Amino acid sequence: MRVAPVGGTAVQDHVALAEIELCGDLIIAASAAQDRLSLESIDEVLKVAEARAAAAGD
Repeated sequence: MRVAPVGGTAVQDHVALAEIELCGDLIIAASAAQDRLSLESIDEVLKVAEARAAAAGD
């Protein structure tokens, strides 16, 4: 097993990390739901309204 060396040689892609976190949030929400997630539920998990409000405030 190879492990990345400690010392900061790994490159972090902050956009990719954010996308991975959002995917994880969707997976958790979907596994907790009784049925399929509605579009409104997906928007809530992804915080679409908050992002739009922040973009409008710029």
